[in-house]
Amino acid sequence: MKKTKQVMPRVEQGPRPSLSFTEQRHGKPPRHLVDLSRSERRAMFANEGYSQFRADQISRHYFEHNCIDPDQMTDLPQTQRTELAKTFLPQLITKVRDQIADGGTTIKTLWKLFDGAVVESVLMKYPDRATLCISSQAGCGMACPFCATGQAGLTRNLTTAEILEQLRYARKAAAEGVFGESVRVTNVVFMGMGEPLANYSAVRDALHRMVDPVPAGFGMSARNITVSTVGMVPVIKKLANEGLPVTLAVSLHAPDDGLRDDLIPINSRYKVGELLDSARHYFVRTGRRVSIEYALIKDMNDHQWRAELLAAELNSRGRGWAHVNPIPLNPTPGSIWTASTAADTRTFVQTLTKAGISTTIRDTRGSDIDGACGQLAAEVVDREHVSRRAAQAQAAVDARIDAHRSEPQDFDSTLAAIAATKNGESDD
Repeated sequence: MKKTKQVMPRVEQGPRPSLSFTEQRHGKPPRHLVDLSRSERRAMFANEGYSQFRADQISRHYFEHNCIDPDQMTDLPQTQRTELAKTFLPQLITKVRDQIADGGTTIKTLWKLFDGAVVESVLMKYPDRATLCISSQAGCGMACPFCATGQAGLTRNLTTAEILEQLRYARKAAAEGVFGESVRVTNVVFMGMGEPLANYSAVRDALHRMVDPVPAGFGMSARNITVSTVGMVPVIKKLANEGLPVTLAVSLHAPDDGLRDDLIPINSRYKVGELLDSARHYFVRTGRRVSIEYALIKDMNDHQWRAELLAAELNSRGRGWAHVNPIPLNPTPGSIWTASTAADTRTFVQTLTKAGISTTIRDTRGSDIDGACGQLAAEVVDREHVSRRAAQAQAAVDARIDAHRSEPQDFDSTLAAIAATKNGESDD
């Protein structure tokens, strides 16, 4: 196994959180039809001795009908159906169990991959649609101390087909009445296990399969797909140039480097200013307003002055390009932190709104089954292991950030300097 590449942020004391970008190798998943583009599928079929149009036929079954059962592919020669499905549609993920919450409107599914790795996805029903929260990695290497997935560590990247299989299963289940009635899965959020932009090539290809029309893909609206990131700045710029107008969600959680270095270890490499600049660039290139995700942690990042700083940073880059989603912290196993009080949450939101920042407190779903943001992986790894790591990581951060809890003495000067930049009104 290759030596894990790590980035060590500067800290004053306590254990150092480490970033990991190297997956533990478990062998290669079987080749699957949807790992390939439409033209690549047709070429592969020709190389295997089949007519190229058979690739489109099977693709239609997969993307239009969510079907991989050869017995239902009656437009294929009966003598070839089983062999075609076995060759090009191998089983990549197997359901282990479902957990149901929120009165039956939230379903968290645990999947086992071909090599024994495990991931989770969460399907959520709303009045007129369903949304799937999808995983792009088994585990996560970003090591954020308030996130169960991050404390579990990175196992490996998922392939394009492993990502898409979560969506196909969800579309089929929703259409067949898993919620008691037929529902269309219209929205996908890459907010499950993993850092999507750390698995860029597979995620990029999965996005193309989601939005490309049948038989190339599912034909979903790019505007209904959200890709989250903790701040991989160079990859945000790559995604901006991809021509896919999906929504970018930036998991910010602190507007100042002093705190964010500890809450989000990747901040040791790409600072808040760089991250917000790249997010603004994404908005300019795609026309899609960026979501700023902000988990409110009691007496950690929920201070009114931090809301003022966040508003100043966003407004200095222009108006209307970002929307802030404060999220009550979803405690992980062993967590010593808790969600902000209702009063502090209200003050934080009011401060942003008064500064002209579009702000909506995000709905939390599935928290009682560890299916909410930051909680995935609690069921797929040793709970005691996650609890110990979370408690140790949070205690280390807590010991370091006393100096960051109070409003800086020169805070007014800082706000004035940020406001004076006004560098976001141009279109880059």
